[in-house]
Amino acid sequence: MGVVIESSVWVPSSSVYIFIFLSCFFSLSLFPFYLSKHAPTKSPPFYDHPTFASSLRFQRYFLLLYSLASVLEGLWSVYGEFELVYYGITKEDTVTFMLIGFGAALFVGSFLGLLSDLIGRKKSCLVFYIFHLVVGIWKRITSSPSFWVANVCLSLATSIFSFSFETWAVVEHDKGHRQDLLNETFWLMTFFESAALIGSQVMSNWMVGGNLEKEIACPSTAAILTAIVGIICISRVYGGSPQTVTFKEYKVSFYSYILCDRRIWLLACAQSCLHFSIVVFWILWAPTLVADGREVYLGLTYPCLLGARMLGSTLFPWFINAPLRTEDCLVYAFIIQGLLLSIIAFDYQEIGALVTQYFLFHACVGLILPSLARLRTMYVPNELRGGMISLSLAPTNAAILFILMQRGYYRTVENSEVIAFAAVGLFAAAGCMYVLKRLGKQPYQNWHKL
Repeated sequence: MGVVIESSVWVPSSSVYIFIFLSCFFSLSLFPFYLSKHAPTKSPPFYDHPTFASSLRFQRYFLLLYSLASVLEGLWSVYGEFELVYYGITKEDTVTFMLIGFGAALFVGSFLGLLSDLIGRKKSCLVFYIFHLVVGIWKRITSSPSFWVANVCLSLATSIFSFSFETWAVVEHDKGHRQDLLNETFWLMTFFESAALIGSQVMSNWMVGGNLEKEIACPSTAAILTAIVGIICISRVYGGSPQTVTFKEYKVSFYSYILCDRRIWLLACAQSCLHFSIVVFWILWAPTLVADGREVYLGLTYPCLLGARMLGSTLFPWFINAPLRTEDCLVYAFIIQGLLLSIIAFDYQEIGALVTQYFLFHACVGLILPSLARLRTMYVPNELRGGMISLSLAPTNAAILFILMQRGYYRTVENSEVIAFAAVGLFAAAGCMYVLKRLGKQPYQNWHKL
């Protein structure tokens, strides 16, 4: 008598998507009522402010450009893995390409923020779109593209994406736009980025379809068109102010205000630890989820995680208007993230419990990202912001390079150990926020000019 082994594929329940949608809806809908009753001070109505129209127009324009950039980032991250499989790239070669990409981000991308502060933030955003345009054209015209060239360009573009749009938004808001709109812009950036990443996944799946031979180049075409739209939009409006700071003046200011300030070091350390944990998560989330032969629809789980990030970002305005300092909020969020990664690293669990922890981890990410951006506005001068952000990511890229070599080539570390190391980094980030609170001044001081 034969034995039939039934195999089931785990799929997120449709109620999860409904829960995320309703939670975001109620969080956004109820916040104005909360603010009207619990705001510490009454501010004049927003529409009474003389710069209302200008501020709102710039915010909408900026979020459009940022969403287009996020679509480009998500398009290559989703489509890139499929492309490697289509062209028969082995796992060893994939690790090599990742090493090349993170090496470029470490040795070149770490200094692009300094260059952005000198040449202008809008030009850096323009270079971001140009990189994606070049990669799209390169993959469209070549039958077997050189992946190391594409990886270098995309890694540099990702480095630019990490600082250029945020610094541009902050500098523009410092030109007379309402400063209370800046905090709203921070969490909307996280919200729209997550939504754009989900949209890029849908776009990739729809374009590739079932005919791989004919449609393998469609995502490249979409990336080219999106990059062209971004270049046109960013070139036509908001020309930006000319840069008058010389390299010598910038070097002196950077040393005085960044390298000699312990608070900036603590903030940079926390930022680097968070970025490291996010990179580790996206590298290992799928292998951890399908361990021991378990079957999961990763394409349906991915939107849930980004939806959790969207939900976390909607909680940011609640916390900044509560009687709780941003550093305290970050301490708790980092500790929760560290505990979640510790459990993921050492405790084997069912898929549902594991995805729940993934969900909570990304909800914390959605809250932490705008919170760190707000702290950078408080402690980092605008003229030095890009350099501070890009240099703070250098330790992250160096650590990822080391781990890829140890895990990908020498097999000396396990996935659980890498995740545990990321958890330790998050606990260290919580400690940095605690010390930063002790060193910070009361009340907060915004440094908008050197």
